[in-house]
Amino acid sequence: MSRVGKYPVVVPAGVTVSVEGQTVRAKGKMGELSYDVVEDVEAKLEDGKVWVKPRSETKFARSMWGTSRARINNLVKGVSEGFTKKLDIVGVGYRAQVQGRILKLALGFSHDVDFPIPDGITIACPQPTQIEISGNDKQRVGQVASEIRSYRGPEPYKGKGVKYADEKILRKEGKKK
Repeated sequence: MSRVGKYPVVVPAGVTVSVEGQTVRAKGKMGELSYDVVEDVEAKLEDGKVWVKPRSETKFARSMWGTSRARINNLVKGVSEGFTKKLDIVGVGYRAQVQGRILKLALGFSHDVDFPIPDGITIACPQPTQIEISGNDKQRVGQVASEIRSYRGPEPYKGKGVKYADEKILRKEGKKK
């Protein structure tokens, strides 16, 4: 039985949620998002809470029960607060800056890497070695952060590259003479 799915999603003040068939829509100060719930799972709105239940006792329905509840929770949290990922850039001469709708990254290549900022995502560089990615869709924020990190992931000897702010890099010992 799902431990996540049996708890309701509480709708905070300032957020309106509507359930129409299999589509859950949430609207708040950060924008509007929708999620199509799988056919094997049922979502209901009661007293400012969204309840999610499986329609049958199949393995697929039970596995999608908790997933659907988590996706709806991220939907509500996204339109009320939003999500933020922070990246750190480590290395001599490595830096980032935002120019219009393009993130320019100097990562030790012979050229700068230009990353076009997608719609619905905000990127800020409070320092040349820090990047803050924010938006209302958790999946898109994480995807953009992952794409930026993939240009030059952290290496294990000196730790140079782009890493998540809360990421710990396992360091290796260098050559011995």
